Amino acid sequence: MSNQNKFQYRQVGDYLIPNLILSSEEAKVRLGKWGMLHKDYMLKNKKVTVTIMTAEGRFWQYLAEIDRQASEMFDTLVEQMKEKEGITEQLKAENQMLWVQKMSNIQNRATKIINAELIYT
Repeated sequence: MSNQNKFQYRQVGDYLIPNLILSSEEAKVRLGKWGMLHKDYMLKNKKVTVTIMTAEGRFWQYLAEIDRQASEMFDTLVEQMKEKEGITEQLKAENQMLWVQKMSNIQNRATKIINAELIYT
């Protein structure tokens, strides 16, 4: 199948530009925080890659996978840090403000790790 059968084109000056339309599967993809952050990064810093992946119908699935991986990684990191630092439900019951401070610190550190390893790469 040739590209002209796959895409509809519009004339812009002397050029034919493909009209890229999301497939029904891509339109169903709902991105969370991590997928949206990575999408913004890709659109600003990796335009050629985005164009290629979009033309091949892979961009939205890729973003959904990044979102899934980052969410799982965040949950895992937070749980591991809580355990290592002794942040328990007992602490939450006894000193809620301290618990909130420690959890906020853990979440911030987990976010920095995920940003460095998955989102802004």
